[in-house]
Amino acid sequence: MKLVEKADATGTLAEYTADIRTEPVIVTSRGRPVAALVAIENADLETVALSTNPKFLELIERSRARTSAEGGISSEEMRRRFRTTSSKSAARKR
Repeated sequence: MKLVEKADATGTLAEYTADIRTEPVIVTSRGRPVAALVAIENADLETVALSTNPKFLELIERSRARTSAEGGISSEEMRRRFRTTSSKSAARKR
């Protein structure tokens, strides 16, 4: 991991991103980390955007807490419900 003090970070972004191939670059302010440049592998732009979105992360956390407290639906139950809903929808279209 490479540490760069914000006041000393005079290089271009391109220069710093070249370093992340081998190790993360952590930007610090008075010795405390404030930002990180890390390589992104096997992720698209949407995945990166969602994984850093506070509202989305809050939604996921609420969902996990609810599932933990109330239990969840098994994949088999979800398939059964989906088949039932799909069958009703198909019948209405006829």
